[in-house]
Formats: sequence, structure tokens, C-alpha cells
Amino acid sequence: MNFGHILTAMVTPFDQNGLIDVEKTKELIDYLIANGTDAIVVAGTTGESPTLSNKEKLDLFKLCVEHVNKRVPIIAGTGSNNTSASIDMTKKATDIGVDGIMVVVPYYNKPSQEGMFQHFKKIAESTKLPVMLYNVPGRTGAQLEPKTTIALSKIKNIVSIKEASGNLEQMAKIITETASDFYLYTGDDANTLPTLSIGGHGVVSVGSHIIGSQMQDMISDFYNGDVKEAALKHRALLPVMNAMFLAPNPTCVKYALNKLGIEVGGVRLPLVSLTNDVKKQIKNTLSSLKS
Repeated sequence: MNFGHILTAMVTPFDQNGLIDVEKTKELIDYLIANGTDAIVVAGTTGESPTLSNKEKLDLFKLCVEHVNKRVPIIAGTGSNNTSASIDMTKKATDIGVDGIMVVVPYYNKPSQEGMFQHFKKIAESTKLPVMLYNVPGRTGAQLEPKTTIALSKIKNIVSIKEASGNLEQMAKIITETASDFYLYTGDDANTLPTLSIGGHGVVSVGSHIIGSQMQDMISDFYNGDVKEAALKHRALLPVMNAMFLAPNPTCVKYALNKLGIEVGGVRLPLVSLTNDVKKQIKNTLSSLKS
């Protein structure tokens, strides 16, 4: 399944009591769809999945499915380092009506490549939905090697990967040795254009909360053959992309959204509010974007 080029890893709006804010979530969804988002990833790391209970995740999936009403695909983050728990969450998300599943490489327990293969295979077999693999070694402490991704791509409903290793050579190998209908997405905003240039399909993005429309313009230029203009736009957007990671994600992007009048509340512990210095840097970056 082609989810589009820009998949926004959506933040989870919280109210003043730190609970999921239903109305602000609806407003955020509408804002994202109006500003360049092709699909929405729910309860990923940017959505603060480590601090969401299973009930909160399922309630969030249901809220998003109902409010989006098929305007764009909803991809549910159902993976963990517990295969049976991931299968259970995947089955429940499937029943709710999400359009796809994103499953992260098991973290902390550091399985072998065969263990990872069996983990993803069992989860994919538990649903008819398209499955996106998610490799992010900087967070999981484990690397999904290209040979394993390539082997997994032969499973019918494993259709894409969010490759957040930052390794373009690794990405190129995956693109070269998988079928044309297996899509590779970078998980790093700053690698969007480089990834497209080697045959990647798009980005699972944090920055698209702020610059989604501008990123779509850049991607359109690239596919229309105006590579120089795409590169110019990419370089102009890099300061915003990088500013979103001056502190642990999603602290910066939530602060930026709030400053832009898109109220999403704060973050849950163990994440904490930004320092005044980082706030100033983000304000300056947002100001330069407007000018």
C-alpha cells in the first residue's frame, strides 16, 4: 500500500491534567491534513507511546479513525519488545479500523536477526493490514539488518519500512533488493531529499507538523525534475527540521505547535519542559521561517 510521501508521526495532545485532549486531537488532525500530511502515524515515539497505556492507545486509534473518516490513512504504532503483546495490540487496532500497522524493532532485549524476523512475521500473520517495519537503532539498541528487511519484504502484507538508521548505504541496499512496491521511508526529516534521490519514497516526519506544505512543495519539485529547486527548498527547511530535535522528541515540536497557536499541551515525564535557551532558539527559527 502506498501511504503517500509525507507521513506525520503525530504528537499526542494532552490537557492541563496530562490526559489525552480529545478536542485538541481532532483540531490537530484537521490541521495536519490541511497542511501537507498524506498519512498519520498514531502512538509512535513522537506520540509519546512509552507513556501511553494500552487503553489510551486504543482510545486514540478509535478517535483518529472516526475523526479522519478515511480522508488519509491512519497507521497505528502497535509494536513493542513483547511479540505476543504486539500481536494482541495489532489485532485490536485492526478491529478498530486503522489502515496500517507500524511495528518497531524490539528494544532492550536485543534479539538476533532470526528473532527479529520471527517477531515481525508473527505480527504480520495476525492481521490482513499492511505492515510498516520501523528500524531505529539509536532508540532500540538493536539494528534490523538489510538482509532481514529484504527477507521480511517477501511477506505479502509487509509493505514498507521506516528506516531511521540514517545510513543511506543501508537504505540503498534495501531499495535495490526489494520489489518496486515495497516502500522505504526515512525516519529523519533532514534525510528526506537524500532518501528520495536514492529511490526512497518519502519520510515519516516530525517537522511536517510545522512545515508539511513546504515539504510537499519540495517533494513535488523533485518528482517534477526540478532537482535544484528541491535542493534549495530542502536546505532552507533544514533549520526547522534540526530545531525539532534540540531536546528529546517531541518536546520541541510540541512547544513549536503551541507557539503557532496549535494547542497540544505539554509532555509527560520522564520528558520535561524546554530550557529558556532552547525555547529562544526555536522561536528564532520559527521567526526566520515566516520572514
